[in-house]
Amino acid sequence: MSVVSCRLKVKAVPGASRSEIVGRLGEALKVRVAAPPEGGKANREILCLLAARLGLPAAGVTLVSGAASPAKLVELRGVTAAQAWARLLA
Repeated sequence: MSVVSCRLKVKAVPGASRSEIVGRLGEALKVRVAAPPEGGKANREILCLLAARLGLPAAGVTLVSGAASPAKLVELRGVTAAQAWARLLA
């Protein structure tokens, strides 16, 4: 049996006043996080924010690429792309 998964493009804005999912930006999801872009803090906060919003365990959300870039690719295990977008934009 295969596990459902999808990949999501994320546009990260670190150092914001609060962490929040802003909405769609083209094909990507725009996310603001309060953590600074140092030592992977912003990346960890993005992954935790997505996991919480999607109702996934922390291990179900992984950074595939873009660790040092605002343009990131995240893998979500346990949801389809349609389910992810519906939950994230609700």
